[in-house]
Amino acid sequence: MTRRRTSRLLALPLVFGLLAAACGSDDGDSDGGGDTTPVATEASGGDEPAEEPAEEPAEEPAENEDVAEAGTEAEGDVDTEAAEATSAVSYGGDIAVGLESEAVGLRPWEDTCSSPCYNIIGTIYDKLMEKDSNGQLQPWLAESISSNEDFTVWTMTLRPGVTFHNGVELTAQTIADMFPVQQGGTVSAGVVGAANLVGVEATGDLEVTYTLGASNSAFPAYLERAALGMVFDPAAAVADPDSYSTAPIGTGPFVIDSRDLDNETKVVRNENYWNSDAEGNQLPYLDSIAFRPIPDEGTRLDAVLSGTVDAMQSLRQGTIRDARADGSLSLYEFQGNNVGGGMFNVLKAPFDDVRVRKGLTHLNSQENVIEALGGTGISLPGSQWFSPDSVWYSEKVAAAWPQFDFEGGVALVSEYVNDPERSDGKAVGEKIDVELSCPPDPTLIAAMQVIEQVWSQTELVNVTLTQFDQQTHINKAVTDEHNAHCWRFSDDNDPATYTSAFAPPTPEIAAENGLDGIVSPVNFPNYFSAANFGAAVGAVATDDFDERFAAYESIMLDFAENVPLWYSGHTATMIAADPKLDGILGWHLPQGGDLGIGQQAAEGRWLEVFITS
Repeated sequence: MTRRRTSRLLALPLVFGLLAAACGSDDGDSDGGGDTTPVATEASGGDEPAEEPAEEPAEEPAENEDVAEAGTEAEGDVDTEAAEATSAVSYGGDIAVGLESEAVGLRPWEDTCSSPCYNIIGTIYDKLMEKDSNGQLQPWLAESISSNEDFTVWTMTLRPGVTFHNGVELTAQTIADMFPVQQGGTVSAGVVGAANLVGVEATGDLEVTYTLGASNSAFPAYLERAALGMVFDPAAAVADPDSYSTAPIGTGPFVIDSRDLDNETKVVRNENYWNSDAEGNQLPYLDSIAFRPIPDEGTRLDAVLSGTVDAMQSLRQGTIRDARADGSLSLYEFQGNNVGGGMFNVLKAPFDDVRVRKGLTHLNSQENVIEALGGTGISLPGSQWFSPDSVWYSEKVAAAWPQFDFEGGVALVSEYVNDPERSDGKAVGEKIDVELSCPPDPTLIAAMQVIEQVWSQTELVNVTLTQFDQQTHINKAVTDEHNAHCWRFSDDNDPATYTSAFAPPTPEIAAENGLDGIVSPVNFPNYFSAANFGAAVGAVATDDFDERFAAYESIMLDFAENVPLWYSGHTATMIAADPKLDGILGWHLPQGGDLGIGQQAAEGRWLEVFITS
């Protein structure tokens, strides 16, 4: 199987509620939910018992010249290349796909959606924009999109001849009628604000005009993900929004057949689907797909190996390692900008002091943590939100990131511990208290034990390890109950969609910086820099790549200096499938020519998948 690394200048929304007022507009003073569930854990996997941590601190500090150069990838870090199917296509057949969790709901405007959910809703809904195999945005339900000079008005032309599952025709008015629903959606309201979007109008039968309250050069990015990009029947959504979650109506290649929550969601072939393959054959090929949540990594992999399901998805390095070792499955891998690690709640002592944050980061042995996660030879250590093969990656940031340095870390924490004015109120010389929390996955436990063991060896830190299920873990971050929290950051999106992550975390901080009303619920470390937020806002006012690169590089340099978070390695993802399934490697754009990549971030595309004889 040929594999290669693709360039990534991608665009998908991640964050919640960038407020247009920050860009000089009086519109937009609300916050809301983003397009994806916050991902709360580092890459991990497997059911094997937690490994015992090393008895001694890890390797010596890395020298600056050892940082990864742009374009570097780990020895085992390979992405599966988009490619044509290798067998003659055939119609018919039913498959089952194992997912790491259940989808909360199937309403793009209302329900949070992470990679398991995207596997389901991607069969039911079409998006306005898609990405080709080089990571570039391409029209899908749209035929074209363009902007005015200052990126405040975007005009989109829709593809003709598209109908919903209920026979209703897709028109520009459909997109306009979706907008009021999106403005009030639990998830989409924040994305509307983040995009600076203030109006959507049908200016022709198939022409849609988007009006923004402030410049946004990356606006099409928001039309490639669920909250704004997935097209639903607005009349049906308004008529019965609760039932819509179990009986969604889209224009996609499959129609919902049944939904048994926490057991199985089944979709069946849309006999009237508008799209065809490169040879003119109507899509899709399969008769049905059953999506089954199987939360345990080892059980899900065993289900594919035993034939209980035909494919599975994973965001865990250990699962990829185990699947590679077995060798009997077809593996479709992807590793992008998503990076594992953790964050400090900087509004809580002692993490309000940079000496503690930087000291503990110097005491994070990335290589040992990656080994505990099962990612040795798969994942490179992280130094920023962008992987070394990303167009946004900065060697300058990589050189600035605090490397493992036991003595240097001890010195910084000691300075805090012996400071008479230390912020935690303890007496001079007393150890700091750290609650280090992560969900109870075996390899995550092993990784946290590696960190805990080194921190404890300093004799300056009392570490308490806690484990909570993923939803509780996320809720603790959302409600600011967290302390030192494992987490995943970033994705293969245009960084413009991260802006809310840099916005003020509280009304008080917003007011202190003249940004009243601009508060982000997804600035989870609660770290705010006016310069960072200004750089992020300025980056969407231009489409000049060098200017935008400099803006995001400056933010990552600030993170390297003030360390509101720490990193382990970049997250590897996988679709593992029975070799009888073909067409997972890629799918065709409706205008012909380019292929889209078969999976990204464990989000499979099932449009052109078929069963070989």
